Amino acid sequence: MAEKKIIAVFGATGSQGGGLARAVLSEPDGDFAVRALTRNPASDAARELERLGAEVVRADLDDEPSLGPALEGAYGAFVMTNFWEHLSGEREKTQAAAAARAAGHVGVQHAIWSSLDDTRECIPLDDDRMPTLQGSYKVPHFDAKAEADSYFSDAGVPTTLLKSTFFWENLLSTAAPQRGEDGVLQLSLPMGDRRLAGIAVDDIGKIALAVLKHGGDMVSATLSIAGEHLPIADMAEILTEAVGEPVAYRPLTPDAFRALGFPGADESGNMFQYYADCESRVTAARDLAALRALNPELQDFATWVAGHREELRAACK
Repeated sequence: MAEKKIIAVFGATGSQGGGLARAVLSEPDGDFAVRALTRNPASDAARELERLGAEVVRADLDDEPSLGPALEGAYGAFVMTNFWEHLSGEREKTQAAAAARAAGHVGVQHAIWSSLDDTRECIPLDDDRMPTLQGSYKVPHFDAKAEADSYFSDAGVPTTLLKSTFFWENLLSTAAPQRGEDGVLQLSLPMGDRRLAGIAVDDIGKIALAVLKHGGDMVSATLSIAGEHLPIADMAEILTEAVGEPVAYRPLTPDAFRALGFPGADESGNMFQYYADCESRVTAARDLAALRALNPELQDFATWVAGHREELRAACK
């Protein structure tokens, strides 16, 4: 039997990286093996991946000398950064640059860089529809990742750019319906009647695995992904059936959302405004039929909700 190709997965104990790790590990007779990269190999999540068959290796994107040894011998790499840990676009770019240099140095043959849209292509910095943040971004965790796209080609790394969108799993945590003063569960998002492109994190992993299986055919490609494009009012109707009580859509203005005051509220408000104001651009870039050809199990929102019914009921307070 041929030796398996190692895929080094950043963020393997989190959402996106975890989705890819699970996808690879679900195919024990497949061509790939998982090397789970984590800052804390002793964590419960890391130990669970090890139990499932992954190799667990310490790597820290803020510690560049740790990256080369962690990537050594890997055929492929899934690289992602987590803006929400530190809320800094500049730090994301520094981390991405470190990963790109390390991947180039050890000769990774196929990297997937988990990127996002550059929102300034639709809403320029001098456009006063939304505030400019951190000096040079409209949506820092989008724009900084987009700026980092070139780091991988500059480092000589054969790379596929995978541009995701809103994770439906956010509805289990930060974006979960909240009970209003009248006792009714509400989805309070600044989307108006526009469609929100969304996806399940497991499908990000399955699409990433399909990209790796295609190998060289996908190198230098940009793949923008989603599972479905839905108005929030339609999402609320589907959630109503799932949780067994009404879920109302309460559309906020972007300014009202930015004024909510939680950490990253201005960032999130700008993000949703980008999704709304640039709806046609966002959805047109995400060809659901083509994505379903890559991942025939691609979930629509109702399917995802049906699989998370109990978690959704627990998240709705």
